[in-house]
Amino acid sequence: QVQLVESGGGLVQEGGSLRLSCVVSGTFFRIPSMGWYRQGPGKQRELVATVTSSGSTNYLDSVKGRFTISRDSAKNTVFLEMNSLKPEDTAVYYCNAVVEIIRQQYRNYWGKGTLVTVSS
Repeated sequence: QVQLVESGGGLVQEGGSLRLSCVVSGTFFRIPSMGWYRQGPGKQRELVATVTSSGSTNYLDSVKGRFTISRDSAKNTVFLEMNSLKPEDTAVYYCNAVVEIIRQQYRNYWGKGTLVTVSS
């Protein structure tokens, strides 16, 4: 059983910073990709940032230059450093991991989400 547990959400003022963490636990071969998605009030879930096992990253345009994704592969952990936060960043942030359970068998997993609220 693979589980993802997020931490680090909370309330912050506009312009502030937060750091989200997500730990993947369970039995698997490797994690090719880890990332963060978010769903704001009345909005669809959107990709915020992803990072592959080789270190390649991808970001939502509106967070480029403000957010940084990183991973500690030895600890199966992914981080999202969020700076210069804006009210429009308010959302539930979900951790995502594409896990290779055994060779060539992949599954997509989600965390339960952590709420980030940015006040103006």
